[in-house]
Amino acid sequence: MKHLLAIILAAGVMLLLTVPARSSATTIAAILSSDQPRYREAHRAFVKSIASHGYKAPSTEITLHNPGSDPLSLSAEIRKLGNSRPNLIVAYGAPAALAAGREAPGVPVVSVDVFAPEQPIKGLCGVSSRVSMVTLLTTLQKVRHYQRLGVLYTPRDFGSQQQLDDIKKVALKLGITVIEAGVTSAAALEPELNRLLDKCEAMVVTEGGGFSQQFERIIAKSRSRKIPVVSTMPDAAEKGALVSLEINPQEQGYLAAEMAVRVLEGAKAEYLPMIRPQRIDLIINMRQAREIGIQVPLSVLRRANRLIK
Repeated sequence: MKHLLAIILAAGVMLLLTVPARSSATTIAAILSSDQPRYREAHRAFVKSIASHGYKAPSTEITLHNPGSDPLSLSAEIRKLGNSRPNLIVAYGAPAALAAGREAPGVPVVSVDVFAPEQPIKGLCGVSSRVSMVTLLTTLQKVRHYQRLGVLYTPRDFGSQQQLDDIKKVALKLGITVIEAGVTSAAALEPELNRLLDKCEAMVVTEGGGFSQQFERIIAKSRSRKIPVVSTMPDAAEKGALVSLEINPQEQGYLAAEMAVRVLEGAKAEYLPMIRPQRIDLIINMRQAREIGIQVPLSVLRRANRLIK
């Protein structure tokens, strides 16, 4: 009897050893550079799209983190995420993407909605939000030839700085004088905006900092001076920009999910590219044009993907 019991126990042990260990859940940590609607919309599309590839609960855990736009808080949160060793970090916006690459070495990162430079950054893969400043500014110049162009930007925001650099290159070719206003904090917006409006004939609002949360306020100020605003932020035209050149946040999320699946299935993130957006809409706000006394030429209207009447 003792021998029989020993044989049964030994067989049980051997059976346990031959059964493969159950794989742990896939963990994806998503982090926002700031709490912008465009990032949240892109993230919803990301979650929906990656679920269609089989990465959904309970086998996949996706957590969303919003530490705020302060660089120290962002870096600290990403260090914590890196220590927890997720399978993937999805970073929305350039500040989060760059911080993730720096603070979470060894964890693959897919970036989303990054106004990437012409020369790709080594190791940065994902979906670019880069659009043509040439198209934006030449469209504005076809509405009316402006000599002095104000640019509202955030010096510490990588994407905002990239947009400023692009604008300056295009403006030089078009013979436009660029007047810069760097906003480093929410408190600095009002005086910098007033200074800019005193000097410029038209204004570009870049994607930096908290401009999306303050956009209606910026529009109200510029409208009172009859100064047109152009921008590349999603929904900029709906909120009062005369001309906008907009990416689609949902497309950003879908494309990021495709790349995330490649990484989770074995591709090395550092060898993957930055994908350019496919859907870019040129939008003209006719209502805003009427309010500030601008007649938009028919040639410009024909080029637009959408008119707001």
